[in-house]
Amino acid sequence: MDLTGKTALITGASRGIGAAAARTFAAAGAKVALVARSGDAVAELAGEIGANAVAIPCEISRYWEVEQAVQNCLTAFGGLDILINNAGVIEPIAPLGASDPEAWGALIDINIKGVYHGMRAALPVMTQAGGGTILTIGSGAAHRPLEGWSAYCTSKAGALMLTRAADEEYRAKGIRAISLSPGTVATQMQRTIKASGVNQVSQLDWEDHIPPDWVAKTLLWMCGEEADGFLGGEVSLREEEIRKKVGVA
Repeated sequence: MDLTGKTALITGASRGIGAAAARTFAAAGAKVALVARSGDAVAELAGEIGANAVAIPCEISRYWEVEQAVQNCLTAFGGLDILINNAGVIEPIAPLGASDPEAWGALIDINIKGVYHGMRAALPVMTQAGGGTILTIGSGAAHRPLEGWSAYCTSKAGALMLTRAADEEYRAKGIRAISLSPGTVATQMQRTIKASGVNQVSQLDWEDHIPPDWVAKTLLWMCGEEADGFLGGEVSLREEEIRKKVGVA
């Protein structure tokens, strides 16, 4: 996949899937706008990638900051072709009836409103330019409840609906909106889950998780026409057929 001349904005780019996607997309020729709360971490990554990367500190739960991040991307690179909604959190992990309401709401602000904010800020820019691709990191948790994960499961179900809504309203205007359910990935989130000891996911060994690079390569594949059959839906990296198409089987 050659992304020369394209620009991608990646949220949660300071580590894990986001950082892997930044490196993968830059290697494919794209200019990358790295968005995260951790300004130092994205600045370091941008320095590693070089002139085709810009670091943009941003709290995605605040719309005005996301809107400004998109404007900063336009100022730096002149356009926005790909949005990757990657930023997300897993905590609070707690029984529904004992969860902290503020922490529960904070997760929703990041995992659902953050995705909405990215789409809301990017869609006018993309449609004016004639189209674009919006990829959102989903989860199998969007489809079934897991003990202690009421906030996370709810948020991933909501984010999947946002992908469906974006496709319903904007496919005819050139927008390619797709969700990616990667399975369990070897990131800091899995260390947090492991430490919780709650539900079956916490019982998995580190070797059971796929590397972030697999997810990054899948996101790159999703930017191409071969993924058009999934518009408005979800690609599952658990499926062997998808892994073969991406080249990570």
